[in-house]
Amino acid sequence: MTTLTENLPTRDYKPHARPAWRRVLLTRESAIIALLVLVIIVALATVRNFDSPLTVTYLLRDVAPILLIALPMTLIIITEEIDLSVASVVGLSSVMTGILTQAGLPFPIAAILAILVGTVAGAINGFLVTVVGLPSLAVTIGTLALFRGIAVGLLGTTAITDFPEEWTDLAKANIPGTPIPVIIIPFVIFAILFAILLHFTPFGRSLYAIGLNKEAAQFSGIDVGRTKFLLFVMSGAMSGFAGVYFTLLYSNARGDNAMGMELQIIAAVLLGGVSIFGGRGALHGVIAGVLLIGTLGSALRLAGVTSDIINVITGILLILSVVSASLLAWLHQRQAAAIGRRKGRRSAERAAAGSLAQ
Repeated sequence: MTTLTENLPTRDYKPHARPAWRRVLLTRESAIIALLVLVIIVALATVRNFDSPLTVTYLLRDVAPILLIALPMTLIIITEEIDLSVASVVGLSSVMTGILTQAGLPFPIAAILAILVGTVAGAINGFLVTVVGLPSLAVTIGTLALFRGIAVGLLGTTAITDFPEEWTDLAKANIPGTPIPVIIIPFVIFAILFAILLHFTPFGRSLYAIGLNKEAAQFSGIDVGRTKFLLFVMSGAMSGFAGVYFTLLYSNARGDNAMGMELQIIAAVLLGGVSIFGGRGALHGVIAGVLLIGTLGSALRLAGVTSDIINVITGILLILSVVSASLLAWLHQRQAAAIGRRKGRRSAERAAAGSLAQ
């Protein structure tokens, strides 16, 4: 049987010809981490109250749902797919949490059922993409509207705000003695699990293989359809979990909860170094990308900048992240072509010198 490494495009292995320190430090992920550190330093020096523990708390609370959903979104985009319905699934699971709690179910059961609803939503996306064979962009644009429509239809313009205090307090609580919200604990657990899955297992390597060359991955024995289906299910489940947290954090279940969050998530994932064309990316870069956008937004709001301007800046960062990736790929191709031409000329010169010597 043909091995996986025989079928993968060589661009997956070119970076390993470089020294280890260059592979670690001279990467887009390292650049985003450095930019995050720079933004924090500048904000601490120039923005009033940015160094307040309360600022840290609110910043991490706000980005927690984005961090959670960005984990499976990273895996999906690495396989050259996308899920635009995640924010609608957050809204739908939020509404289900409210309705089931209002119906008298104990909150833990209501939350589990709401996460299950999110998982089913992800399975619907996965089925349409992998079994029916539709493009994920078209599918998730459709389910974005479908799931949001169901969420709004279930509650209309009303909101459910009556939730058990012990659960809302837990969602808003900090780790004792720190300004870090408790929600960061499950995020760290999930991040470790996703990092192990992506970077240290055959399943994770298969995701890169699919993103680089789906046909080659298929011939290598990878079940592309099943793999992508599982990723969409993960995305739905994590979006459902984020929806439950979102509901508790704001003590509010509404059909329009998390509206527009999908753009923030995708922007952060692409900014973190994941290629929109698949086959490239790392979770530490994505986490840095989420924190960079969140930190920049928090600093700008404290400086009195309006939300519209912050959205414009986020959009510019998204465009730059895509353009820079394409530009770097083009430069690498030009460099490789130039090296190939030089080698060809040298070979021709040696051949000519050999023939003259004879």
